[in-house]
Amino acid sequence: MKKFFVSFCLLGLIVTAEAQDLQTIITDAEVQRVVGTLASDEMEGRRTFTKGIDKAAAFIAAEFKSYGIQPLKGSNQYLQSFAMIRPKFISASGMLNESALDTKQIIAVTCSKALQLTEKSGYEVATIAKGANLFGEARKYSGLTKNTIVLVDTSFTSSFGRLAQLKGNMFYSDKSVVFILTAEIAIKSITIDAKHDIQEMPLANVVGMIPGKTLPNEYVIFSGHYDHLGINSRNMVNNDSIYNGANDDAAGTTAMMLLAKYYAATKNNDRTLIFAAFTAEEVGGFGAQYFSKQFNPLDVKAMFNIEMIGSESKWGKNSAFITGYEKTDMGKLLQGNLTGTNFTFYPDPYTSQNLFYRSDNATLARLGVPAHTISTTKIDVDPYYHKASDELSTIDIPNMTQIIRSIALSARGIISGKETPTRVDASSLR
Repeated sequence: MKKFFVSFCLLGLIVTAEAQDLQTIITDAEVQRVVGTLASDEMEGRRTFTKGIDKAAAFIAAEFKSYGIQPLKGSNQYLQSFAMIRPKFISASGMLNESALDTKQIIAVTCSKALQLTEKSGYEVATIAKGANLFGEARKYSGLTKNTIVLVDTSFTSSFGRLAQLKGNMFYSDKSVVFILTAEIAIKSITIDAKHDIQEMPLANVVGMIPGKTLPNEYVIFSGHYDHLGINSRNMVNNDSIYNGANDDAAGTTAMMLLAKYYAATKNNDRTLIFAAFTAEEVGGFGAQYFSKQFNPLDVKAMFNIEMIGSESKWGKNSAFITGYEKTDMGKLLQGNLTGTNFTFYPDPYTSQNLFYRSDNATLARLGVPAHTISTTKIDVDPYYHKASDELSTIDIPNMTQIIRSIALSARGIISGKETPTRVDASSLR
């Protein structure tokens, strides 16, 4: 009985200490300062590929440094820099089994300005046969992980040209894939000469980490996207052309940052915590896609993606919803850690809006990671969504502060390694 009483008292002290840390570290004033900076006119709407988003990245990195969290292993900076490659077609010619190929029969997906290959170049050979799902099969090769020649059956003549869309936005790779429209099913001899003008578009996520004390190779990710829509002078309202994106998603990015500050101060995480501000969510989710390639998905035990928490949910204060709630038991675990509080996580009530697939969690979920987005937006009636009116003045700071604190409390079991959510069945996703 004494042991039980002592243990109970210790637990009470730990919970009380956690509450005190939350109250002193995650404050209304700090929430207002961070979200206000990210959503200020100085950041010019944080559009991808602009000076405004570079300013935002520099601010987030400086905050990470002030918290004392580390860059990712193998890096000496918080910017996770990469480039999108946009090839512009110039020419293509070739021979297959001693027969000339028309330019329209060749689509080279490559980052090389001048691609030349023969049957001796060591390329693997694949086929897409009549009756197959052309685009589903083609996407298997679009990651450019291997040098591959793909022979595409002539039954796809009318849609073959659309495979050029695979060159729309690419990550740099030294591998190439060449699709050839042909009735041939094997290669005896081949020559291909393809030329492109290659444009590199620099991007950067901002990423930091707190190593786990006992489970350093198990990762928990907290994320938000820091890009938005920039400046649009053609659709000004009240002479305002800056789309500040206070709720979308300066709010979620602020939550991620203050969670980093909190966990850095408390130093109670057994699993390694990763804090990521993703770029390019609004233009295709490219930041999360690049980020996901840096981890073995089996090592990622959970992902808390946070988006648009600057307003009350449809249930009022002290509540939020979780997208894809039914796909894992993560929501139930989080709610279990909130027993005794007045905060509730609900399943996503807007399933027809496909929010699970519209944010950066989807990239990790497709790899099986228990990856969900936490949000409060009334997306079906949100008057500020993707408008210049999404400004700091619309943010409910006290409610947002309480949401961030509640996320911290709800994550206790997961960051301690005592709880592990079930994984997403990736085969069930679209």
